[in-house]
Amino acid sequence: MSGGQQARKPRADVLRNRAALLDAAQHHFLRYGVGTSLEAVAKEAGVGPATLYRHFPTREALLAAVLQTRSDELMARRAEIAGIDDAAERLRQWLRALEEYFSAFSGLPEPLMVAAKAQEPGNPLTLPCDMLIATTDEYVKAAQYAGRARPSVTGFDLFLAACSVAWLMGTGAADEESLGRLRDLIESGYRRPGDAE
Repeated sequence: MSGGQQARKPRADVLRNRAALLDAAQHHFLRYGVGTSLEAVAKEAGVGPATLYRHFPTREALLAAVLQTRSDELMARRAEIAGIDDAAERLRQWLRALEEYFSAFSGLPEPLMVAAKAQEPGNPLTLPCDMLIATTDEYVKAAQYAGRARPSVTGFDLFLAACSVAWLMGTGAADEESLGRLRDLIESGYRRPGDAE
């Protein structure tokens, strides 16, 4: 029995260390952006850098794990959006939800765009990006089917557009009025010509 308890104890330590690392990483990403010092993250979590890298071999792996803990909010927004009747409005609201998700941490859009473009199987951010692009494509196809979006537009295009807006939000380079005009430009680009609001 004591052997079983000894076998379980390292597992509890592993889980505790992982949870502490995720909490510390989220705190540092919020405060300093995704380029924060990983050594500082490990120190705040009360572990050494070697422990951090055993759990998360790369910055992208740590970032992907932190984003997973924040995905509930995005999924809740998706459930709300599903109740909207108008396909164009569903697409618009989904893009706003993506902008908010992508602007959670300063510097987040860059690694997401790299992962989405490179399609690297080993990049832990590739799968979450693929899923978000596929979801965006579903909204795009529904709007196209309803005659509300251009046939040439893809989910990948609008994923990148949302990343771009989120990047601007993170830099503080654009005020709310500028962001509104930019969103209008993006929307006029993907909406079908002659589509009335």
